[in-house]
Amino acid sequence: MSFIARNTYYFDAPGPANTSDCARFAVERAQELGLTKVVVASTSGETALEFYSAMKGTGLSLIVVTHVVGFSQPGIWEFSRETAAGLRAGGVRIITGTHALSGLERALSRSPKVGGGSRTEAIAEALRRVIAVGLKVAVECVLIATDQGAVDTNEEVVACGGTYSGADTVCVIRPSHTASFFDLQVREIVAMPRVR
Repeated sequence: MSFIARNTYYFDAPGPANTSDCARFAVERAQELGLTKVVVASTSGETALEFYSAMKGTGLSLIVVTHVVGFSQPGIWEFSRETAAGLRAGGVRIITGTHALSGLERALSRSPKVGGGSRTEAIAEALRRVIAVGLKVAVECVLIATDQGAVDTNEEVVACGGTYSGADTVCVIRPSHTASFFDLQVREIVAMPRVR
């Protein structure tokens, strides 16, 4: 039997205070595994900037997934347009996509293991409660990024999410499209809060 030993980090509490450590851990793990892309959730752009700064000079590609226009208020995009322009000028891909875990009906109805009607919120809540809110966010961002063509289903990515703001969870994911949700694999949890 063979195995791989790698570091896993646990935070005492969830929240944005963990963002800079998550950015560092994301870069570290991507480089260890020879991966090329880091996917991160960012609502306002602050988390994206933290990751962009940590990734400078590494050769890694940053993919930022934001809320859709109107997520909090009709017609409003919460992401700073100035920050978006600067990140795009630096080669960052920004994706604004609908939350994938509020529309998984197709994946669920196609699955021989689950079948029937939508259980989307049950899946989202299970990820939030059993593992971490940030894991649910990271999984969702990878689904959105894959559906937008920013990542390929044959490549692993480092994905990062948080609890309400910032980043507190880092994982390695083999992506899938939303409609093939059960093909997605969380292959490693690099960092997460111990208490949720």
